[in-house]
Amino acid sequence: MIQKPVHMNHPTWHLAAVLTVALGLLGGCNEAKNKLVLPAPASVGVAAPMQRAVTPYLELTGTMTAFASVNLVARVNGYLKSINYVDGATAKAGELLFEIEPAPYQVQVKQAEAALSGAKAGLVQTQLEFERQDTLQKQGVNTEANLDKARANRDTDKANVESADANLQTAQINLSYTRVEAPFDGIVTRHLESLGELVGTGGHVNLASIVQLDPIYVTFNVSEQDLLKFRANDRRPSLAELQQIPIEVGLMNEEGFPHQGKINYASPEIDPQTATLLVRGKFENKNRALLPGMFVRLRVPMGPPKADALLVPDRILQQNQEGRYLLVVGANDEVEQRAVQLGELDGQLRVITAGLKPDDKVVITGQDRAVPGRKVTTRPISIASAAGGTDATK
Repeated sequence: MIQKPVHMNHPTWHLAAVLTVALGLLGGCNEAKNKLVLPAPASVGVAAPMQRAVTPYLELTGTMTAFASVNLVARVNGYLKSINYVDGATAKAGELLFEIEPAPYQVQVKQAEAALSGAKAGLVQTQLEFERQDTLQKQGVNTEANLDKARANRDTDKANVESADANLQTAQINLSYTRVEAPFDGIVTRHLESLGELVGTGGHVNLASIVQLDPIYVTFNVSEQDLLKFRANDRRPSLAELQQIPIEVGLMNEEGFPHQGKINYASPEIDPQTATLLVRGKFENKNRALLPGMFVRLRVPMGPPKADALLVPDRILQQNQEGRYLLVVGANDEVEQRAVQLGELDGQLRVITAGLKPDDKVVITGQDRAVPGRKVTTRPISIASAAGGTDATK
């Protein structure tokens, strides 16, 4: 019997072919599921903390205040005769700024001079009379009563001379008050009264103000806690030593602390209401970069430099509810979240006072790929080059 060949289009062949392909694919899927391919460890840049001498600073805020500032007032009544400066100009000590009409006070001086001359003439006469009566008394031809009377007249005229002399001095002082002069070198503010105004009476007393800007002061408050930290370093300086302690300030738009000065005063007592100590620093200010009323950042050294301080870029520090931390790669190349305590900021670097060791490998770049508990591959980088900018290889 001749067997008929199976045609390729036969339904039975199609079914067998489909089952064969399906079973092959199913087996391949199972084989793929059993082989788990792990991603390669992330690559991060690491470096040991920088180690160098760093001075511990106390950073605070303060306010600039004028070295000297006074109101220029009219101390006598009169019409304002002249204004001898330009508003906002610099004046030297002793320079005439305002003049009040002097004529009435010049007349008072002349009157006082005349009264003094008359009192002196009267004293000459009574002095001679006293001497004559004293001579007669010694010769026994005069009574004690006449001598006492002459002495009383002489003493009265002495008092009149002293009174007239005091009146003359008062008149001369009042005349000097008609000239309002600069008490020190400084900048004079706008004038508050006009020419011809009657000043020195009512509400017309203040004429202007003068402010000395060079040198200039900064005032700030130190908390009791910070004061105790300062004293913990055995620092109880005398006034002479206190005036040698440096202080640095920076304006809000300045980088760092470019202005250098020295402390020149510290209050002898703590304010019980604020629990702070008032401290004042003194700065040269020849270019007038600092003005009274400016709000400034400042720092004061808390002690001698610490030789072995550990520093990392301030920008790599992170924070959670427990505080600040760093990412550190351990010996088994696993990332660890390390809680740290912070010291002062030194440029772009932050001092780490606790939680870090000199040989730790701190994650500097690729922090977004460094997951605590997972392994990473590391590449060494320089902290100095990474301190100032962002990581371009994140």
